[in-house]
Amino acid sequence: MRNDSRTMRTFLGILLLLNLQVFSQNPANEQTKSILLIGANAHLGNGEVIPKSAIGFKDGKIDMVLNSFDIRIDSSSYDTIIHLEGKEIYPGFISPNSKLGLVEIDAVRATRDFDDVGKFNSHVRSLAAYNTESRITSTVRTNGVLIAQITPKGGFISGNSSIMNLEGWNWQDAVVKADDGIHLNWPRMGNPAESDKKKKTKSEENYLKQVKEIKDFFAQAFVYQKVDFHLEKNIRYESMKAVFSKKAKVYLHANRANEITDAIYFFDEYNIELVLVGGYDAYLVSELLKDRKIPVLLKRVHSLPSSQDDDIHLPFKLPYLLNKKGLLVGLQNSGDMDAMGTRNLPFYAGTSVAYGLEYEQAISMLTINTAKILGIDDELGSIEVGKRATLFVSEGDALDMRTNKVTIAFVDGKNIDLDNPQKQLYRKYSKKYN
Repeated sequence: MRNDSRTMRTFLGILLLLNLQVFSQNPANEQTKSILLIGANAHLGNGEVIPKSAIGFKDGKIDMVLNSFDIRIDSSSYDTIIHLEGKEIYPGFISPNSKLGLVEIDAVRATRDFDDVGKFNSHVRSLAAYNTESRITSTVRTNGVLIAQITPKGGFISGNSSIMNLEGWNWQDAVVKADDGIHLNWPRMGNPAESDKKKKTKSEENYLKQVKEIKDFFAQAFVYQKVDFHLEKNIRYESMKAVFSKKAKVYLHANRANEITDAIYFFDEYNIELVLVGGYDAYLVSELLKDRKIPVLLKRVHSLPSSQDDDIHLPFKLPYLLNKKGLLVGLQNSGDMDAMGTRNLPFYAGTSVAYGLEYEQAISMLTINTAKILGIDDELGSIEVGKRATLFVSEGDALDMRTNKVTIAFVDGKNIDLDNPQKQLYRKYSKKYN
């Protein structure tokens, strides 16, 4: 009966997939004419704000960031001048640790391409599976999320993530940085409050066993790098070369303080660049993280407390607490239905502002902080001369779901289409019901 029920759900899901209204969104053309955005309040992403700004870009790169009072508008300098008085400009928001483009409908196995079989998949690359035609991506761009780190899931080592523009004909067009790092899911310890001694002992033994597997893999991969010649290449160990040479990072997925501590002390044996992903208890081990210069891609802000003893508002306060501790923090959205939920990423930052974080610091956690953590801050993450012209215009506060209304967005200077299936349905039924 259970199998029949599962089969029926899968069948219905496939029918739903096949009968979805076709939504086609043509990628934007390359920028050929120079553009000047003038009059809007510009949040540069680096903590600075320019009221009545003048932002110009040519050939996909920003070439002017000034106060509009400091320039004289010359119609010959820019082909297109857009007046935006009363509006807000932001750098494109970045979504790290995302399954965008790797899943379409969670209930339909055929649309899920983010979890490979096996415990150690350091050779798996997410970018080749990235689907630029995903209907979900268009809804995410509508809220200003224009860049994402496309990340595989599952196993101890899930594979390599890549950073993509949410715009392009295919993954080759969209890629910003390929294979930026591998993702390691550190084992979870048992519940320390467990009263059953047998369960607690078994849980501790299982944890130590899993940690040993990870340690053995890294030890073998490390030795493999030291040998110049191999009779037979091991693709899993080969793919670790970039990690040991610090050309790629290790994204350490862990939440509890003791797990974070165990992992960090283990990696002291290797010269590896670490990023903590999740980090629910990071504020408890902030001195260790700060000492090792380990940044944090923080767990979804809109979450319940992990422990019954935690402050009910702790998840909302974490960005403020970690920022106060002097850590470099970015926000992410991994969890249930995280692909479609990515559209809520700006509102996590807005909640953080309501719980102590300064507004421009919240913007930085969606932009320049995340860009620094991912290693793309020389090109993206802030509105500065020489960087890619990836930015958007909102009629109101982009961190407030009541006022966030993105009207114009550019990716590498390309004016992208902001239509999506939800907007189509709204127009359809608005016409029917007036």
